[in-house]
Amino acid sequence: MNELLSEKEQLEQMRAWWSENGRYVIGGIVIGAGLLFGWNQYQESKLQGQVEASGLFESLAGHVDDGNLDDAQVVADKLAADYHSTSYTAQSKLAMARLYMDKNRDQDAVDVLNEMLAMPGHDELKHVGRLRLAKILLYQDRSQEVIDLLEGQDNRAFAALYADVLGDAHAILGDFAAASDAFRRALTDPLQNQNDRVLVQMKLMDLPQADVAVTNATDSVAKPADAAPKAQPEAQPEARPDEAGAEIEGVE
Repeated sequence: MNELLSEKEQLEQMRAWWSENGRYVIGGIVIGAGLLFGWNQYQESKLQGQVEASGLFESLAGHVDDGNLDDAQVVADKLAADYHSTSYTAQSKLAMARLYMDKNRDQDAVDVLNEMLAMPGHDELKHVGRLRLAKILLYQDRSQEVIDLLEGQDNRAFAALYADVLGDAHAILGDFAAASDAFRRALTDPLQNQNDRVLVQMKLMDLPQADVAVTNATDSVAKPADAAPKAQPEAQPEARPDEAGAEIEGVE
Protein backbone atom coordinates (compact mmCIF):
# COMPACT_ATOMS: atom_id res chain seq x y z
CA MET A 1 0.00 0.00 0.00
CA ASN A 2 2.86 2.32 0.92
CA GLU A 3 4.59 1.51 -2.37
CA LEU A 4 1.36 2.24 -4.29
CA LEU A 5 0.97 5.58 -2.54
CA SER A 6 4.60 6.35 -3.23
CA GLU A 7 4.10 5.71 -6.93
CA LYS A 8 0.98 7.85 -6.96
CA GLU A 9 2.86 10.62 -5.22
CA GLN A 10 5.65 10.39 -7.76
CA LEU A 11 3.15 10.51 -10.60
CA GLU A 12 1.48 13.55 -9.10
CA GLN A 13 4.84 15.25 -8.70
CA MET A 14 5.69 14.54 -12.34
CA ARG A 15 2.37 15.93 -13.48
CA ALA A 16 2.86 19.03 -11.37
CA TRP A 17 6.41 19.49 -12.72
CA TRP A 18 5.24 19.04 -16.31
CA SER A 19 2.35 21.39 -15.76
CA GLU A 20 4.83 24.03 -14.58
CA ASN A 21 7.77 23.38 -16.91
CA GLY A 22 6.37 21.52 -19.89
CA ARG A 23 6.01 24.61 -22.03
CA TYR A 24 9.71 25.41 -21.53
CA VAL A 25 10.70 21.90 -22.56
CA ILE A 26 8.56 22.06 -25.66
CA GLY A 27 9.88 25.55 -26.43
CA GLY A 28 13.47 24.32 -26.10
CA ILE A 29 12.80 21.44 -28.46
CA VAL A 30 11.22 23.80 -30.99
CA ILE A 31 14.11 26.24 -30.74
CA GLY A 32 16.67 23.45 -31.05
CA ALA A 33 14.91 22.04 -34.10
CA GLY A 34 14.75 25.51 -35.61
CA LEU A 35 18.46 26.08 -35.03
CA LEU A 36 19.33 22.73 -36.54
CA PHE A 37 17.14 23.44 -39.56
CA GLY A 38 18.66 26.90 -39.92
CA TRP A 39 22.20 25.52 -39.69
CA ASN A 40 21.49 22.91 -42.32
CA GLN A 41 19.98 25.57 -44.56
CA TYR A 42 23.03 27.79 -44.05
CA GLN A 43 25.43 24.97 -44.89
CA GLU A 44 23.41 24.09 -47.99
CA SER A 45 23.32 27.73 -49.05
CA LYS A 46 27.05 28.08 -48.44
CA LEU A 47 27.77 24.99 -50.50
CA GLN A 48 25.54 26.26 -53.27
CA GLY A 49 27.36 29.58 -53.18
CA GLN A 50 30.72 27.84 -53.48
CA VAL A 51 29.48 25.89 -56.49
CA GLU A 52 28.20 29.05 -58.19
CA ALA A 53 31.41 30.96 -57.42
CA SER A 54 33.45 28.08 -58.81
CA GLY A 55 31.48 28.18 -62.04
CA LEU A 56 31.97 31.92 -62.36
CA PHE A 57 35.70 31.62 -61.78
CA GLU A 58 35.95 28.91 -64.42
CA SER A 59 34.21 31.27 -66.83
CA LEU A 60 36.60 34.07 -65.87
CA ALA A 61 39.63 31.86 -66.45
CA GLY A 62 38.38 31.14 -69.97
CA HIS A 63 38.00 34.85 -70.73
CA VAL A 64 41.51 35.52 -69.39
CA ASP A 65 43.00 32.78 -71.58
CA ASP A 66 41.18 34.26 -74.58
CA GLY A 67 42.33 37.78 -73.72
CA ASN A 68 38.71 38.96 -73.49
CA LEU A 69 39.04 41.83 -71.04
CA ASP A 70 35.47 43.17 -71.17
CA ASP A 71 33.77 39.84 -70.40
CA ALA A 72 36.39 38.98 -67.81
CA GLN A 73 35.72 42.27 -66.03
CA VAL A 74 31.96 41.56 -65.91
CA VAL A 75 32.51 38.16 -64.30
CA ALA A 76 35.11 39.51 -61.87
CA ASP A 77 32.72 42.26 -60.75
CA LYS A 78 29.95 39.70 -60.14
CA LEU A 79 32.29 37.54 -58.05
CA ALA A 80 33.32 40.55 -56.00
CA ALA A 81 29.71 41.65 -55.46
CA ASP A 82 28.05 38.30 -54.72
CA TYR A 83 30.85 36.09 -53.38
CA HIS A 84 33.32 38.59 -51.93
CA SER A 85 34.31 36.36 -48.98
CA THR A 86 35.24 33.32 -51.05
CA SER A 87 38.70 32.37 -52.23
CA TYR A 88 37.41 32.53 -55.80
CA THR A 89 37.14 36.30 -55.54
CA ALA A 90 40.78 36.52 -54.39
CA GLN A 91 41.87 34.24 -57.22
CA SER A 92 39.87 36.29 -59.71
CA LYS A 93 41.91 39.36 -58.78
CA LEU A 94 45.13 37.45 -59.47
CA ALA A 95 43.72 36.42 -62.84
CA MET A 96 42.66 39.97 -63.69
CA ALA A 97 46.11 41.29 -62.78
CA ARG A 98 47.64 38.88 -65.28
CA LEU A 99 45.18 39.95 -67.97
CA TYR A 100 45.82 43.64 -67.30
CA MET A 101 49.56 43.09 -67.71
CA ASP A 102 48.94 41.26 -70.98
CA LYS A 103 47.04 44.36 -72.13
CA ASN A 104 49.86 46.71 -71.01
CA ARG A 105 47.65 48.18 -68.28
CA ASP A 106 50.12 47.78 -65.44
CA GLN A 107 48.51 50.37 -63.15
CA ASP A 108 45.19 48.51 -63.34
CA ALA A 109 47.11 45.38 -62.33
CA VAL A 110 48.58 47.26 -59.36
CA ASP A 111 45.14 48.47 -58.32
CA VAL A 112 43.48 45.06 -58.47
CA LEU A 113 46.31 43.41 -56.53
CA ASN A 114 46.06 46.09 -53.84
CA GLU A 115 42.35 45.31 -53.63
CA MET A 116 43.22 41.68 -53.08
CA LEU A 117 45.71 42.46 -50.33
CA ALA A 118 43.03 44.53 -48.58
CA MET A 119 40.64 41.58 -48.42
CA PRO A 120 40.26 39.75 -45.09
CA GLY A 121 41.78 36.26 -44.93
CA HIS A 122 43.30 34.27 -47.81
CA ASP A 123 46.83 34.72 -46.41
CA GLU A 124 48.54 32.18 -48.68
CA LEU A 125 46.99 33.64 -51.81
CA LYS A 126 48.03 37.09 -50.62
CA HIS A 127 51.68 36.04 -50.65
CA VAL A 128 51.30 35.21 -54.34
CA GLY A 129 49.61 38.54 -54.97
CA ARG A 130 52.20 40.46 -52.96
CA LEU A 131 55.06 38.93 -54.95
CA ARG A 132 53.37 39.75 -58.26
CA LEU A 133 52.66 43.27 -57.11
CA ALA A 134 56.30 43.77 -56.12
CA LYS A 135 57.49 42.70 -59.57
CA ILE A 136 55.06 45.07 -61.28
CA LEU A 137 56.24 47.92 -59.05
CA LEU A 138 59.82 47.13 -60.06
CA TYR A 139 58.70 47.32 -63.68
CA GLN A 140 57.25 50.76 -62.91
CA ASP A 141 60.55 51.86 -61.33
CA ARG A 142 58.95 52.18 -57.87
CA SER A 143 61.69 50.38 -55.98
CA GLN A 144 61.13 52.03 -52.61
CA GLU A 145 57.51 50.88 -52.66
CA VAL A 146 58.76 47.35 -53.28
CA ILE A 147 60.94 47.57 -50.18
CA ASP A 148 58.06 48.95 -48.12
CA LEU A 149 55.83 46.15 -49.38
CA LEU A 150 58.17 43.22 -48.73
CA GLU A 151 60.23 44.19 -45.68
CA GLY A 152 59.08 42.29 -42.61
CA GLN A 153 57.35 39.51 -44.54
CA ASP A 154 58.50 36.27 -42.94
CA ASN A 155 56.53 33.53 -44.70
CA ARG A 156 58.87 30.55 -44.92
CA ALA A 157 57.74 29.38 -48.35
CA PHE A 158 58.18 32.83 -49.92
CA ALA A 159 61.31 33.99 -48.04
CA ALA A 160 63.77 33.33 -50.89
CA LEU A 161 61.46 34.84 -53.51
CA TYR A 162 60.92 37.96 -51.44
CA ALA A 163 64.66 38.31 -50.78
CA ASP A 164 65.43 38.04 -54.50
CA VAL A 165 63.03 40.89 -55.39
CA LEU A 166 64.26 42.96 -52.45
CA GLY A 167 67.80 42.56 -53.77
CA ASP A 168 66.69 43.90 -57.15
CA ALA A 169 65.00 46.90 -55.52
CA HIS A 170 68.01 47.78 -53.35
CA ALA A 171 70.37 47.42 -56.33
CA ILE A 172 68.26 49.81 -58.44
CA LEU A 173 68.38 52.36 -55.60
CA GLY A 174 72.16 52.01 -55.38
CA ASP A 175 72.18 50.38 -51.93
CA PHE A 176 74.52 47.59 -52.97
CA ALA A 177 75.26 46.40 -49.44
CA ALA A 178 71.56 45.82 -48.77
CA ALA A 179 71.19 44.21 -52.20
CA SER A 180 74.08 41.86 -51.50
CA ASP A 181 72.60 40.90 -48.14
CA ALA A 182 69.21 40.17 -49.73
CA PHE A 183 70.69 38.09 -52.54
CA ARG A 184 72.78 36.09 -50.05
CA ARG A 185 69.66 35.37 -47.98
CA ALA A 186 67.99 34.05 -51.12
CA LEU A 187 71.01 31.89 -51.97
CA THR A 188 71.26 30.32 -48.52
CA ASP A 189 67.56 29.48 -48.34
CA PRO A 190 67.20 25.68 -48.72
CA LEU A 191 63.84 26.14 -50.44
CA GLN A 192 65.38 28.18 -53.25
CA ASN A 193 64.82 26.67 -56.69
CA GLN A 194 68.09 25.64 -58.38
CA ASN A 195 67.41 27.64 -61.54
CA ASP A 196 66.52 30.69 -59.47
CA ARG A 197 69.66 30.15 -57.40
CA VAL A 198 71.85 30.41 -60.50
CA LEU A 199 70.14 33.65 -61.54
CA VAL A 200 70.50 35.15 -58.06
CA GLN A 201 74.18 34.18 -58.02
CA MET A 202 74.68 36.02 -61.31
CA LYS A 203 72.95 39.13 -59.98
CA LEU A 204 75.09 39.01 -56.85
CA MET A 205 78.27 38.78 -58.92
CA ASP A 206 77.15 41.78 -60.98
CA LEU A 207 76.99 44.06 -57.94
CA PRO A 208 79.91 46.55 -57.83
CA GLN A 209 81.29 45.34 -54.51
CA ALA A 210 81.06 41.77 -55.77
CA ASP A 211 83.25 42.72 -58.75
CA VAL A 212 85.86 44.16 -56.38
CA ALA A 213 85.78 41.02 -54.29
CA VAL A 214 86.23 38.84 -57.35
CA THR A 215 89.11 41.02 -58.60
CA ASN A 216 90.85 40.85 -55.24
CA ALA A 217 90.37 37.12 -55.09
CA THR A 218 91.83 36.73 -58.58
CA ASP A 219 94.84 38.90 -57.71
CA SER A 220 95.49 36.90 -54.56
CA VAL A 221 95.59 33.71 -56.61
CA ALA A 222 97.77 35.19 -59.38
CA LYS A 223 100.15 36.84 -56.89
CA PRO A 224 100.37 34.80 -53.70
CA ALA A 225 101.76 36.70 -50.74
CA ASP A 226 104.48 34.14 -49.99
CA ALA A 227 105.77 33.90 -53.57
CA ALA A 228 109.51 34.33 -53.72
CA PRO A 229 110.71 37.45 -55.61
CA LYS A 230 112.46 36.90 -58.87
CA ALA A 231 116.26 36.81 -58.61
CA GLN A 232 117.88 39.92 -60.02
CA PRO A 233 121.03 39.45 -62.20
CA GLU A 234 124.23 40.28 -60.41
CA ALA A 235 125.82 43.59 -61.43
CA GLN A 236 129.02 43.17 -63.39
CA PRO A 237 131.95 45.34 -62.22
CA GLU A 238 132.66 48.14 -64.64
CA ALA A 239 136.09 47.92 -66.31
CA ARG A 240 138.51 50.73 -65.58
CA PRO A 241 139.81 52.77 -68.56
CA ASP A 242 143.42 51.50 -68.17
CA GLU A 243 142.26 47.85 -68.01
CA ALA A 244 140.13 48.32 -71.08
CA GLY A 245 143.11 49.78 -72.94
CA ALA A 246 145.35 46.89 -71.92
CA GLU A 247 142.86 44.36 -73.12
CA ILE A 248 142.68 46.11 -76.50
CA GLU A 249 146.45 46.21 -76.82
CA GLY A 250 146.71 42.49 -76.01
CA VAL A 251 144.20 41.65 -78.71
CA GLU A 252 146.11 43.56 -81.24
